[in-house]
Amino acid sequence: MNVEPFGPGSMHWDTAGEYRNLLVAGSALILQTMHPAVGAAVAEHSTYKADPWGRLNRTLASVQKWVYGGAEGPAEGERLRRLHKPISGVDEQGRPYHALNGEAWAWVHLSLFERFIALNRCFGTPFTREQERRLYAESRQLGAILQVPERELPGDLEAFWAYFDRMVADRLEAHPTALDVLSVMRGTPAPPGLPAPLRRLWAPVGVGSGEFNHFVTVGTLPPAVREKLGLRWTAREERRLRHLGHAVAMLTPRLPERLRYMPIAYHARKAARSARRPQRRLRSA
Repeated sequence: MNVEPFGPGSMHWDTAGEYRNLLVAGSALILQTMHPAVGAAVAEHSTYKADPWGRLNRTLASVQKWVYGGAEGPAEGERLRRLHKPISGVDEQGRPYHALNGEAWAWVHLSLFERFIALNRCFGTPFTREQERRLYAESRQLGAILQVPERELPGDLEAFWAYFDRMVADRLEAHPTALDVLSVMRGTPAPPGLPAPLRRLWAPVGVGSGEFNHFVTVGTLPPAVREKLGLRWTAREERRLRHLGHAVAMLTPRLPERLRYMPIAYHARKAARSARRPQRRLRSA
């Protein structure tokens, strides 16, 4: 498969490997498992209960390979397809499911685009409409790496938001798996390996790290999703989330790159800079 890999200059190159993404990782899983096929597959085949951070670390490593792996990105996409191919069954309502169902496979991918938008709205500088268009174009490129069927990818940004609203209103449900993921979060400690500056922000609301993870997850979900899940969110909680978001937005650009980016992303970015230096010296000579 001939797919253009990501590299310096792309928006994914600058954002996909940041530790900040941990702040929307939980809400991404909630959105994904609200799709009935994904919720059933995760309930039967995932390790999110027994090894929540191990599962997340494996997921983050895979995402980073899509973006920072160069020519190895499509190979990682192919590996994921092989891994998910045997995952199928019948859910508790008697509905058949398959992990590679086109709609479900696309939803897992496309919900990540919406989470990138939410991440920068809540914990950074909100994207302009043009930046959103550019990021969505890159998301379609990423969809090709993951072999998402072309027919399942909305053609442009406006079509995506119409698709997203339609999925939330008509396709997503308060799936038992999504509700269980929320419950499990309350007992989850801070992520191992989280840099100290970010760890200090992990519990600024005077609660344990599991409760903080639950708080951030609920707060960053779209209001229509919170309503569908029956989740309460108060004006006071919204103010606390905004204070946290401001702190993260101020701190992140000031962190050294090795503390701002996860290892695969950090080393890829460092290698890309090193590769460009000899070219600059040759041009100057």
